[in-house]
Amino acid sequence: MSHISAPSTKIRLATASPATQSTRRETLAQLEKLARAAAAGNADFLLLPEAYFGGYPRGSDFGCKIGGRTIEGRDEFRRYFRDAVDLGDIVGPGGAGGLEKWVRRELSDDLGGDGDDGRNGGEGLPKGRGDGTREEIERIARETGVFIVVGLVERAGGSLYCAAVYVCPRRGMIGKRRKVMPTGTERLIWAQGSPATLKAVSTTIRGMRVNLAAAICWENYMPLLRQSLYAQNINLYFAPTADNRDTWLPLMRTVGIEGRCFVVSSNMCAREGGKNGPQARRNSCLTKEGFEIALPTSSHPAKRGSGAGSAPKARRNSVFDEDGNEIVLSSPVDSSAPQIANAASPSSAVIEEDEDEGESEEKTQAVSGPAKFISRGGSSIVSPYGDVLAGPQWEDDEGIIYADVDLDDCVRGRLDLDAAGSYSRNDAFKFSVEGLDLNPLPYYP
Repeated sequence: MSHISAPSTKIRLATASPATQSTRRETLAQLEKLARAAAAGNADFLLLPEAYFGGYPRGSDFGCKIGGRTIEGRDEFRRYFRDAVDLGDIVGPGGAGGLEKWVRRELSDDLGGDGDDGRNGGEGLPKGRGDGTREEIERIARETGVFIVVGLVERAGGSLYCAAVYVCPRRGMIGKRRKVMPTGTERLIWAQGSPATLKAVSTTIRGMRVNLAAAICWENYMPLLRQSLYAQNINLYFAPTADNRDTWLPLMRTVGIEGRCFVVSSNMCAREGGKNGPQARRNSCLTKEGFEIALPTSSHPAKRGSGAGSAPKARRNSVFDEDGNEIVLSSPVDSSAPQIANAASPSSAVIEEDEDEGESEEKTQAVSGPAKFISRGGSSIVSPYGDVLAGPQWEDDEGIIYADVDLDDCVRGRLDLDAAGSYSRNDAFKFSVEGLDLNPLPYYP
């Protein structure tokens, strides 16, 4: 009798720190570029930041103070409202939207036909409802084979919602979150979403079932909201955010330990004044694990030759130890190829100092000076034991960080901690969420 092996429980997670582009079309193009790069890197999942579509209006007050609003601020909100995406959803009870009817594209039947009688802001539109953003993101996921989780500002009726969508390569958008509690002055521009949207979703990767959900930004500081996700037995916890403080990563590590799940976070790396003109990049490299290692920037007082007769520059051979310290190795001056010491070690690296690249970097510095950031990013991936597997990704708005993970680590972690099961004492502590089914999803198909 032939033995049928169990499906692999290993997947590859990816996250990045891109900033919203000037137009929705440009942001879609950037998303597609990142998704194709993630696919080339064999990623199964890719997370992108909170409000990636529509933009996070950091620093804006929309002309408001207690007791007064300005005409200029109202016009700024008008522009922000127009820039938000229309996914063809309705407001719904408590800001829940159409939930499963929206997922299945059944909202066109609400008014019994293809027309719109004008009562609900277009809620009776035909199946081509929305501005096409949903279809474009679904196309990108389908063509790349990458499961995409992305934050966006959603327009429904006369209100805006901070949302996140789950986009399966095979089934399209299989769920959508609306932030239940915007933070601080975000409440001025974003309506509250319904806790019913905290519903976890499931997909299958190479025969392996994956349960996933998202908490948006400071929702992660709401212990009961986190518990509502743990209760659904998720093994992937996504945290798109706008928080770029050093205190964010410890929270992600806490979530990983507490929920015995893998945590993927993404925050924008936004440059001051946008991306107009060339910007100097920090000299750094990434290890196979996705850790960024800042490298010393050499100064070149004189222009180096690059034409005929210029001697080739020797490449510096080096490795990194477990603590991230660089160890420079001795090598002949005329070495023509890099040599890797201890090549079996995943922490080993070769740094190549290319003269043309260095010269270009000098020119970039002279043109623009060091880049200034209004948000430095900080995207990361954390294990169910709180270990940082990749990141934090600082001051990098183009790269992608990865982590290869074994989903069975979530089960191994339940040996001593199941926050929603054996460790919950649900005989004494009663927990429920209005409109949300907290019955746990199965781990295996």
